[in-house]
Amino acid sequence: MQKFLAILSISFVLGLSSTFGQDIQAIPDTVLINGDTLLMLGDSLLIEEPKKENFWSTGGNYNLNIQQVTLSNWAAGGASSFALNSGLSLFANYKKEKIVWDTQLNLNMGFNRQEDRNFKTRKTNDNFIFVSNYGRELSEVYYLSTQLDFRTQLLEGFKYRRTGDVETRDKISDFLAPGYLQSSTGLNYRKTYENESKVSMILSPFTGRFTIVMDDSLSQAGAFGVTPGENVRAEAGVSLNTSISNFKIMENVTWKANLNLFSNYERFGNMVVNFNSTIQLKVNKFISTRIETVIIYDEEVFIEQDDGTSKQAIQLQNLINFGISLDF
Repeated sequence: MQKFLAILSISFVLGLSSTFGQDIQAIPDTVLINGDTLLMLGDSLLIEEPKKENFWSTGGNYNLNIQQVTLSNWAAGGASSFALNSGLSLFANYKKEKIVWDTQLNLNMGFNRQEDRNFKTRKTNDNFIFVSNYGRELSEVYYLSTQLDFRTQLLEGFKYRRTGDVETRDKISDFLAPGYLQSSTGLNYRKTYENESKVSMILSPFTGRFTIVMDDSLSQAGAFGVTPGENVRAEAGVSLNTSISNFKIMENVTWKANLNLFSNYERFGNMVVNFNSTIQLKVNKFISTRIETVIIYDEEVFIEQDDGTSKQAIQLQNLINFGISLDF
């Protein structure tokens, strides 16, 4: 009778484990009743739930760089200053069967404060870039893709002037002034190499580009190519977007870059150029040096010169930062 009850108990436990999918590890290797061996069960019984497949990969990077100069009774001259530059990069990529969906957000903000100026604190860096690409696989390296590209800045920007001891400033930009929204559909060549570097090129003959100026004073002035008094300028054209990421130049030195070209069908051949490049030299997992370069050319944007005239010009921003860098 005791043997029968023991067998019945073990059968009941095994039935529960198969029904609820729980891990059973407390069953002994052997069952003894009155000194007799009843049943050999082996080392242990382990029932695992099947793992859910994850189609997402997410992560990012945060960097912070600070520079401070303090001068007191300094015979060689100069002024005390403080500079801060910070950046946040986030990505979320999805891949399942023939569907891919890559999304990236980049935020950069920088300030400089110098004591000998009327407007002591000034913005030196301010970028907001959001890019999302959805594609369906046609072959191993070719996809039919739709991409959304949105760019703006977060804070007001000013042009500073000094006449004698008097310094003035005029607002020349703000949040969504300008903002650029570009939507494109076309053929996407994308490939991931053995060293994990990635290359993507999207040629789109169907591209809509919208220039947004939500600040009333800038809109009235017709800034950034909008019709005076209007908030949005719409264009149709062709675009080419090329990106390189995780390109390994040498040990602990990587490069990523993005080039966006757009040509309006009404003035085909005149290009709007946006180029972003970042070279990262990693000292260790927390400290790195970053060389960031931004080049912009837009024939609808006129840059005020020191002599008071305005003209079309290449916009260039170059930053060399050394500081904290955290990957997650």
